[in-house]
Amino acid sequence: MVQTIDNPTVSPTAEQHFTWRGLNWQQFKAIQSSFENVPGVRLFYCQGFLEIVGTGRLHEEIRCLLALLMGQFFIQRRIVFFPSGAYSQIVEGQVEYQADLSYCIGNKKDVPDLCIEVVVTSGSPIKLQKYRLMGVPEVWFWEDGTLQLYRLREQGYEQITNSELLPELDLSLLKRCILFASPLDALEEFGRGISSND
Repeated sequence: MVQTIDNPTVSPTAEQHFTWRGLNWQQFKAIQSSFENVPGVRLFYCQGFLEIVGTGRLHEEIRCLLALLMGQFFIQRRIVFFPSGAYSQIVEGQVEYQADLSYCIGNKKDVPDLCIEVVVTSGSPIKLQKYRLMGVPEVWFWEDGTLQLYRLREQGYEQITNSELLPELDLSLLKRCILFASPLDALEEFGRGISSND
């Protein structure tokens, strides 16, 4: 049965978000194959639950700016990093998803050290479970103008106020700069801020 989370809209900044429950892996793969040539649509599957998300302009603007800011921080701090975009991370038969941004720190790994997801349409019941199944140590969600950070513990994810992976990162500065109307102003302000913290 299909449940519509948000009403579809023609706004270029909005996302369309649909969910299905009770699908097995083979059913998911069949549905996924029908979306292969559809641009701007991502599918997330986690233990029988499927989300189909159409990404809008606002999502992409935030994702691109966040990637630029993170890159600037890594360069300024001379942190060895390996970034990747929305590639499929898979545990066969259980989970498949694409984080908006993923980073390995120090060296390349099969499982990223950090995944970041830009959430324009909220309410996902598999928000953290898909990352837990992959064993991603730290996950960030940009949602409603703020960042929510989670660290994987033995019992599951715990919300944290500062990154344990990147403790020197000024999150208040990062959040403020993401909200700038001008990406150029955001990058210049962020650059000044991280330089002054040296």
